[in-house]
Amino acid sequence: MTNALSGRRVAILATDGVEQVELVEPREAVRREGAATELLSIKDGSIQAMNHDVEMADTFPVDRQVSEASADDYDALILPGGTTNPDKLRMDSAAVAFVRSFVESGKPVGVICHGPWTLVEADVVRGRTLTSWPSVRADIRNAGGRVVDQEVVVDGNITSSRNPDDLPAFCKAIVTQFAEGRQHVTA
Repeated sequence: MTNALSGRRVAILATDGVEQVELVEPREAVRREGAATELLSIKDGSIQAMNHDVEMADTFPVDRQVSEASADDYDALILPGGTTNPDKLRMDSAAVAFVRSFVESGKPVGVICHGPWTLVEADVVRGRTLTSWPSVRADIRNAGGRVVDQEVVVDGNITSSRNPDDLPAFCKAIVTQFAEGRQHVTA
């Protein structure tokens, strides 16, 4: 542990259907480096995580509703995947506004697997290069983004990965990006 993220506050935005490993491993990676994390969701209580989208896994207590949060409250954002998680998030106007505000602020965002669906809905992928789960790639292209099939892609303040197999590289990359902090974002 280097404490590269000491004093940093990291928001994790997720809801029911989040892929458990994509929530837990990045959270632990940033915590190991000294960051404080807060789980935001579109509802109070707890959220139901899944394994492989179909097997119920653990539940996780929600720290705060995203409708009560501001990008100003955090230094970085993690958007885990799972098929139904980002699909539900992109239907929630407060979640979409939070993500848009975060990306536009220049603060670092880590997104994996199906997570870019929320970025697409927030209209922040135009002109950006990302990677994702294969079924999300057409949506990214249709929203004006470029898609590559790589383990990790860093484009400005957005770090993206394809799937749980990429988690070791993704976690390493987000720690680096989160430590670097705010990036200049060109629209």
